Amino acid sequence: MPNVESGKPRARRGFAAMNPERRREIARKGGASVPGEKRSFAKDRDLAASAGRKGGEASRGGGRSRGREGNNV
Repeated sequence: MPNVESGKPRARRGFAAMNPERRREIARKGGASVPGEKRSFAKDRDLAASAGRKGGEASRGGGRSRGREGNNV
């Protein structure tokens, strides 16, 4: 994909620069680095809901309801 400003192709970085076998190796691991007992939200729906509410309170609603009425930006 050429760069618009210079016309030179962009350097591949991150996963794009890896060979396909290395990408598959990383993707195969998925969330395996986290032990099952640490994945509490997957097992406890109420805990996940309360954490979401707590985060919403901390962010003051995420900015969706602030501002003038009718301004749904």
